[in-house]
Amino acid sequence: MKRLVWMGIGVAIGVIAFRKVTEAQSALGPEGLNRAVGRLADGVYDFADAVRAGMRERETDLRTALGVESQDLVRR
Repeated sequence: MKRLVWMGIGVAIGVIAFRKVTEAQSALGPEGLNRAVGRLADGVYDFADAVRAGMRERETDLRTALGVESQDLVRR
C-alpha cells in the first residue's frame, strides 16, 4: 500500500513537472515572445489612452474654472 501511495505521488510530481517544462518552452519560443510583446503593447496603449482622457478632463476643468469658452477648441 505504501508503494502505491509513493508511486501516485511520483506520477503527480512528474505530470506537474512535465506541464511546467512544456509551458516554459512555449513561453521562450517565438510565439511566446510575440504574445509577450503584444501584451506589453496593449498595456502601453491602454495607459496612453487613460492619460489622454485624464488630460482632456483636466483641460475641461481648467477652462471652466478660468471661464474660457469651449469655442477656442474649435478654432485650433
